[in-house]
Amino acid sequence: MGIPTLGAAGDNVVRYAVGYNFQYTNGMPIRYIGIPFPVAGQPREVLHSYVFDRNDTLSGKPMMKAVVDALTAPPTPEEKISGQPPEAKAEPRFLAPDTADNLQQLFKDKDWTDYNPIILPTEEKVKEMLKGTSQPPDKVVKVISWPGGNRSLTVEKVAVCAVMAGAKPKQFPLILAVAMSVPFGNSTSSMANMILVNGPIRNELEMNYRLNVMGPHNEVNSVVGRCYTLMSKTAGNLHSGKTTFSGLGSNIQYNNLCIAENEEALPAGWEPTHVLKGFKATESVVAVGTGWSYISSVGEVQLKYPVQNLIRDYMRSLTGMGATVIVTPETAGLLRDAQGFKTKRDLSAWLANNVEKTIGSYWGNGVISTMNTSMALQGMEPLASQLKADPETMMKPFQAGQVNIVVAGQGQTTWFVTDFGVGRGTRVDNWR
Repeated sequence: MGIPTLGAAGDNVVRYAVGYNFQYTNGMPIRYIGIPFPVAGQPREVLHSYVFDRNDTLSGKPMMKAVVDALTAPPTPEEKISGQPPEAKAEPRFLAPDTADNLQQLFKDKDWTDYNPIILPTEEKVKEMLKGTSQPPDKVVKVISWPGGNRSLTVEKVAVCAVMAGAKPKQFPLILAVAMSVPFGNSTSSMANMILVNGPIRNELEMNYRLNVMGPHNEVNSVVGRCYTLMSKTAGNLHSGKTTFSGLGSNIQYNNLCIAENEEALPAGWEPTHVLKGFKATESVVAVGTGWSYISSVGEVQLKYPVQNLIRDYMRSLTGMGATVIVTPETAGLLRDAQGFKTKRDLSAWLANNVEKTIGSYWGNGVISTMNTSMALQGMEPLASQLKADPETMMKPFQAGQVNIVVAGQGQTTWFVTDFGVGRGTRVDNWR
């Protein structure tokens, strides 16, 4: 448009923008400056000093000189490049033969693992894994466009990761269904994922949905969750400091909170999650949710303070973008029989109507502020009114459809509240 323009961000994101993103994604010669960090939450005088007393972290020049130079200097030869950026050089289909120890180290050096030992994906093992599906090896499961470039995730590539994670061929259709959600959620904050399995596949594969359902006590839960991470780091191209920049990261990403719902222990009237999302009870479905955290109830339910009240209180700390409440069958039974919630939808609606937080707390979350402020400034309601309201005004951050209820585990009246927004899900049988 002929308008001098300058991008500004923290140093880690700027180096991604002028490096990987420029090289493989948009190819646009946008000029950037790297601003000191943090910006959000700083007093005005600190931000003033950033502009007038500090240096651009990209060029090392004083900040205002870097700004003026970026807006006035003539284009360099590299900045005159036009057209689509080149494709990244593909990794060879086969690696050169080497010792097992050296190959284990190579996979770590390439950042293709979670840094736990892997099963080396030999041609024979990958062929054996492919016997778990009728789909051809070159079928594209998904074209991954983030964090830059288009990469085809094929059935064979999923099989490679399944072997690495220690999966068995009979588990492969479930892993292929999970692959449709690659890569896992990632941002500069501590984003993570959860994997929820429903239907007959739970018993067919002998998944854990009872005692210690979230713990390291079941091969399938562990392997499927781990495979999601390996697929995200390899085909998804998520590498720390290169394409991901989370300050703290998330321990959940080791197996992505992979659980199955305890459908056999659902109270009367409480339907499985996949049925509520439009599937048949006889269908096997896996759904992936994206969020940041989960909070444990710590102790068992107490009569003097009904469980729904405590769940409500805990949910006030969530972002408000979505929620999944995971309760034991015993807790679900109390909610139904002692508190009158005849269905999951009844409980979801009650929580959406009773969870309240201050507008200041809602907008004080960086994720909400980043995603919603521009829409509020454009007049979109109710965001525009919320942004102008007294910070102490109470608001309801959830709608009933945003609150999922999952029954899992057993043996105690405990629960978790999480901010994972679980999607509709994928039929596992499509990948047999």
